[in-house]
Amino acid sequence: MKARWRAPAGLHVASARLPDEGEMPSLDGATGWLNSPPLTSAGLRGKPVLVSFWTYTCINWLRQLPYLRAWASKYSGHGLAVIGVHTPEFSFEHNPGNIRRAVQDMRITYPVATDNDYAVWRAFGNHYWPALYFADAQGRVRHHHFGEGEYAQSEMVIQQLLAQAGSTGAGTDLVSVGARGLEAPSAGVRPGRGARIELEIVADAGSCDQGLGQ
Repeated sequence: MKARWRAPAGLHVASARLPDEGEMPSLDGATGWLNSPPLTSAGLRGKPVLVSFWTYTCINWLRQLPYLRAWASKYSGHGLAVIGVHTPEFSFEHNPGNIRRAVQDMRITYPVATDNDYAVWRAFGNHYWPALYFADAQGRVRHHHFGEGEYAQSEMVIQQLLAQAGSTGAGTDLVSVGARGLEAPSAGVRPGRGARIELEIVADAGSCDQGLGQ
């Protein structure tokens, strides 16, 4: 029996196909790794991958974090690899000790690549915090999302990529997240509604909507 994927706007479900956005770029430019030995795009072949670009003072990413934790918890056992790429915006965010503390304090247990030289950022052609890239088990990027929101759509993409990889048991139910404090959604971004905060491109890097360190 084929799963019937829920269909929010923009998700290609009629034939269970997502667009092919090209090969997943290299992670080799990372300046360090937390929660894992160094990982490579080639070494991740065979499992769907979710790459999350973040920096720990970005309020928009903080609101996305509860979903990243929930997805890692629910789907890692079914074959999903969640990888955080910490690319700093401010000078103090380059400090390895600060990043390590943030990972611990924010209860991030999935692998995190530190990207102090912006090598991974540039490899992906990224311009935003937060940004999500979804790759299939063949190492092809099949979906991306910039900014907050559209959590239901993102999770359905995860489910679809897992099913295409032959994983069973993940189901089609969506995670329920009860976020508080800084992680609580803003008034304009509600789970499942597809709203998002648009982020401004600044020079060749990017901009979080608001930085806690500013």
